[in-house]
Amino acid sequence: MNLVRSGILAIFILTVAITVIVYPDLPDLIPSHWNFDGEVDGYLPRFWGVAVIPLVMAACTALFFVLPRIDPLRANYPKFRAYYEGFILVFAAFLFVIQLQVLLWGLGFLISPNVLLPPVFGILFIYLGFLVERAEQNWFVGIRTPWTLSSASVWKKTHERGGLLFKIAGVIAMAGAFAGQYALWFAIVPILIISVYMVIYSYVEYGKEQRMEG
Repeated sequence: MNLVRSGILAIFILTVAITVIVYPDLPDLIPSHWNFDGEVDGYLPRFWGVAVIPLVMAACTALFFVLPRIDPLRANYPKFRAYYEGFILVFAAFLFVIQLQVLLWGLGFLISPNVLLPPVFGILFIYLGFLVERAEQNWFVGIRTPWTLSSASVWKKTHERGGLLFKIAGVIAMAGAFAGQYALWFAIVPILIISVYMVIYSYVEYGKEQRMEG
């Protein structure tokens, strides 16, 4: 097992261990959702309130490791495997922080998600930018449009630009920590804009390529 995979396993074990240790001290109802003002507006029974994130972490991690095995373009994964597995590590750490948020509120430490989550989203987006820049054509990872999947050069151009934009989105997301009730908009809006833009960009670049070949 390499260092990154060991780190992923360590995060999962740490998440479960901390949850088990504090479980007896938690209330019967656990905060499970916060509104844009950083106020709790949803609860779950204690067991499910603390079990959801570890279950999601285990399921997503398993899925991420399975995808390269079933991808028709699986031969391309070794070219960016280090960054791909690094993303799994960062994603697991992201879920770990969310679990801490849930547990701390359950224990009475009311740390606003509008302060805690923007930097975490920022780190996730920035790393996603590095992954996107290095991803080779595949069916599961990256900016997968009909045009990027139909042209290696369009894939490359789209992902080079997309990688930069995801990093910028990460910096913007971090700034949300100072935006109060608007914090999560700093994470959501840039990603939505980038997603739409990259679809259009890949379409335009593919059209240019076809006209040049024609």
